[in-house]
Amino acid sequence: MKFAAIDIGSNAIRLLFMNVLEEGGNAHFKKSSLVRVPIRLGTDTFIDKIISADKAEKLIKSMKAFRNLMDVHEVVNYRACATSAMREAANGTEIIQRIENESGIKIDVINGKEEASIIFDNKIADTLDPSKDYLYVDVGGGSTELTLFSKGICKFSASFNVGTIKILRDCVPKDEFVRIKECLLDVCPSCENIELIGSGGNINRLVKLAAPKKEKFITYQEFKSIYYDLKQYSYQELMINFDMNPDRADVIIPAATIFLSIMEWANADKIHVPKIGVTDGIVHQLYKEYISNSLVLG
Repeated sequence: MKFAAIDIGSNAIRLLFMNVLEEGGNAHFKKSSLVRVPIRLGTDTFIDKIISADKAEKLIKSMKAFRNLMDVHEVVNYRACATSAMREAANGTEIIQRIENESGIKIDVINGKEEASIIFDNKIADTLDPSKDYLYVDVGGGSTELTLFSKGICKFSASFNVGTIKILRDCVPKDEFVRIKECLLDVCPSCENIELIGSGGNINRLVKLAAPKKEKFITYQEFKSIYYDLKQYSYQELMINFDMNPDRADVIIPAATIFLSIMEWANADKIHVPKIGVTDGIVHQLYKEYISNSLVLG
């Protein structure tokens, strides 16, 4: 079976195709392909509070293309979710209706708490050392989601109005970083040897730059070293020297700032990067619904 997940984020929109193989009562999830389009809805929304006509047209064209791709792939089901940029746009509802009318794709606008819940449905806890404490961190263009796992159980989840695009545009709400710090200083001291789990394209790239021989984690000192190294370079130099795309080069430092600050406040010495995100969680939810419906019909 093949499922599709669409994530309409503040920086880019993504379409993930994933195969689900059932064997011996177990389900195996294997990514088939990923399409990413850097539309950057947040550059409009976080400043002007609306999505411009130009970006709206690009989004609609992209969603029509996504519809055609899903038809060709013959997916069992799909879900499309929009996060902070669409939530905060005054004309978001109007654009969502146009997309449904012109492409047939229905979009769910989700809040930060639901976004964290979708990420939790990646079954992250199943892969963790049950004796350790982990803080899951998802940094997007408009928001940052934190989820605390203690001894394999989700103990805390929250969303904060801090993201890479908002830092770039200097529109992070006053004292929002203070809120994150105070929250972590409140919930983390009860945990022992806490470690971070990071998601998103930025943290994946930072891990490759900081420790290219490692695949899934870096230490706090390695992270801090690459952070200060990258800060020395201009936007143009980051693209040339590190082979970054334009829409990666300008947000890599804001992303690193958020992750590094959270590591410091949580007193975490290591960050794991399992290459998962909102789209992965959506597919897990779709498969769960598929099984539930099959049982009812059966």
